[in-house]
Amino acid sequence: MDAEVTLEVLGWDARWAEAWAAHHHDGDGRVPARVVVESQHIYRVHTGREDLLARITGRIRHKFASREAFPAVGDWVALKPAGAAEEMARIVDVLPRRGRFVRKAAGTAAEAQVVAANVDVVFLVSGLDHDFSVRRIERYLLAAMEGGASPVIVLNKADLPRDQDEVRHALGPVAGHVPVVMMSARSGVGVDELRAHIGPGRTAAFLGSSGVGKSTLINRLIGRDVQRTAEVRESDSKGRHTTTHRELVVLPGGGLLIDTPGMRELQLWDVSTGLDDAFEDIATLGVGCRFRDCTHDTEPDCTVKVAVAEGRLAAERLANYQRLRKEVLAKPVEEADIKAAAERRRDERVASKALKKLYSNRLKTQDSGR
Repeated sequence: MDAEVTLEVLGWDARWAEAWAAHHHDGDGRVPARVVVESQHIYRVHTGREDLLARITGRIRHKFASREAFPAVGDWVALKPAGAAEEMARIVDVLPRRGRFVRKAAGTAAEAQVVAANVDVVFLVSGLDHDFSVRRIERYLLAAMEGGASPVIVLNKADLPRDQDEVRHALGPVAGHVPVVMMSARSGVGVDELRAHIGPGRTAAFLGSSGVGKSTLINRLIGRDVQRTAEVRESDSKGRHTTTHRELVVLPGGGLLIDTPGMRELQLWDVSTGLDDAFEDIATLGVGCRFRDCTHDTEPDCTVKVAVAEGRLAAERLANYQRLRKEVLAKPVEEADIKAAAERRRDERVASKALKKLYSNRLKTQDSGR
């Protein structure tokens, strides 16, 4: 980030100022900052005046009782500047989030991971090659709506020979009123339409499988190559994960982008309220069911099943709703405290190793400069 970055450029506004005043006071030595990069619990943050490295001290680590509570890219945090005997600033608090994109953490049964925080718009990127899947887009929509962000479906690689009218028709029942942008990150077609969804102070997140062109798209929006890209295999459209960490990037002309590592499989977490938003057609039809808590499965007098029988609702649409609903209700809760404690211990070991490596590299740099 350049020297012209301010808190306002980073998304700070009157609502954030009010939230800050409710939790912190002038004179306590703390300053607001936004998390730009997170890597193994070593954070790069920006205060609107300078870019700093920061960490969480062991004394306050217990405040973040779960993985979901730890700072994530896009979070606004309270920062204690480094003292004379300290190597890095300290993150002592996280401001209440306006929204977040959460997924089930890899390797755990009962832990959530925040992929991006305080996101205003989520670009759900899918390729118009072998990667295209209506069901996957449906899952992304569900999680994005639960996170409080405005979703935009981005269909990249529009330069490939594919019937776009057929694609739009297939997406119709899923997308609803959600905007759909057909574009080509490689040629630049559709970039301006995408940029219209990002304005000064607004934060956008790009989500999608590896190989769909998120990094190329970000390079297009920024106007230069800042993200590494790689070709995908023609046989199955699979790509390598060229983005290995989440990073907040300031867009020339206003707006911010969060790039995320590709997710081949999105495992839903807490999406209980987003389910009705993503399946608004089924929720509307369900108002006429005899039972208020109808699952549209075996209950009598179900208006949703009538709609399927009459051809007004696709049977596949209802089947996917029921499958996702069962997945949400089956979220494991047993041994959650044990797993959370184990995760915290693992995170502490990772952070300790990262700090030692950072200090070692600094000492090598100092020695080489003598």
